[in-house]
Amino acid sequence: MRTRDGWLGEVDALDRAVYAAVAHASTPSLDRAMRILSSSANYSRLSLASAGVLALGGGPTGRRAAASGLAAVAATSAAANLLVKPLGRRRRPDRVRARVPRARHVRMPVTRSFPSGHTAAAAAFATGAGHVMPAASVPLHALAALVGYSRVHTGVHYPGDVVAGWLLGVVVADVTTHAIGRRWPEARPGDASAAASSDRHGQAPVPESTAT
Repeated sequence: MRTRDGWLGEVDALDRAVYAAVAHASTPSLDRAMRILSSSANYSRLSLASAGVLALGGGPTGRRAAASGLAAVAATSAAANLLVKPLGRRRRPDRVRARVPRARHVRMPVTRSFPSGHTAAAAAFATGAGHVMPAASVPLHALAALVGYSRVHTGVHYPGDVVAGWLLGVVVADVTTHAIGRRWPEARPGDASAAASSDRHGQAPVPESTAT
């Protein structure tokens, strides 16, 4: 037990030290951008906006990616707020005592600190949408990483909260996407080819079993 408590204590000390280092760093040109980004991620607004972009500009695949991402966000938010946060019971950082510059401040949430719900939702959307549309995976995960960092920069989360939120979002999104894929499997390659042939010739394809 002492060894376990010792490891947990050291991890907690490291987590708080990184938080303090970010708080004490002088980054006036970055403060406003991180404050705006962090606030923009409230209520998963960035994920909703990203879903709109994918649905409008990505065709059928983009719409499936948007739906998959939003389903992952819903499942992750439920897991974070109803299960993990009540169990974690970690208090929010004292950003006044840590001397986080006031220029960075956003509204301090009243929920528990562990894990970061903003990060979990952003990572979940990036993972869920990226499974369907791989080309969107990198920019969406980059945005999710920035959202996660912004929560530390603005002083409302410890780095460990963000890491835990990221892992939660990815895991829940993987499970959700797999479940969706089993419930609504994509068309088989042969079906897609047959559909394309039908479009080109203006008639329904002939099944292979009855073709002569």
